Amino acid sequence: MTVSVTENELRQIVERIEHLEAEKRDIADQIKEVYAEAKGRGYDATALRQIVALRRKDKDELAEQEAVLELYKSALGMG
Repeated sequence: MTVSVTENELRQIVERIEHLEAEKRDIADQIKEVYAEAKGRGYDATALRQIVALRRKDKDELAEQEAVLELYKSALGMG
């Protein structure tokens, strides 16, 4: 009897994962559509992706990353 319960539980877990993976693909497609729409309106998709990534970061982490970048650029005569 334990094997039956385990099989049912395992099947439910796998089906939940499959469902979530399908939702993830749908969301990824929607995100692509928004970037395509933005590009059609004249926005730079690469810059938008960078902005979205920057907004995800903690302010302190972002400040540290920018400081290191400026240091490297300065060392290379780029800034």
